[in-house]
Amino acid sequence: MNGKTPSQSAVEMTELVLPNDTNILGNLLGGRMMHWMDIAGAMAASRHSNKTVATACVDRLDFRHPIRVGELVMLKAKITWVGKTSMEVKVRVYAENTKTGAIILTNKAYLTFVALDENCKPSPVPPIFPETEEEKSDYEKAQLRRDERIRKKTRN
Repeated sequence: MNGKTPSQSAVEMTELVLPNDTNILGNLLGGRMMHWMDIAGAMAASRHSNKTVATACVDRLDFRHPIRVGELVMLKAKITWVGKTSMEVKVRVYAENTKTGAIILTNKAYLTFVALDENCKPSPVPPIFPETEEEKSDYEKAQLRRDERIRKKTRN
């Protein structure tokens, strides 16, 4: 099984916030944001593994800045860590005001996906080869997050 670099499976996705996507204040619904983040993350994980994937975990999602109706939402998903059958994906979300051109980071989360075979059973995934200093740092931090998730799971 040949490995891949994080950039080989990276995904960039853009959405337009329409009135149906917003709450009564005209801000993007949190659930819609999470849906788009899950899609972007799953595409990156599928691209890396060449398999169907299932969402296993979402680590902390912070809403730092509201996204308004009429703004563009740009989602950037990149693999940060790979295990035997699971992959962690960092998804960053940016809002672009189309009138001013201003772009702001609004959300970031780490999602874990499991690759599935044709019988919907966990399936091995290729290794990851981080290249840049940021990718190497992301990999080390992802391992720490995984260890913490396992610790929490065994305590429950």
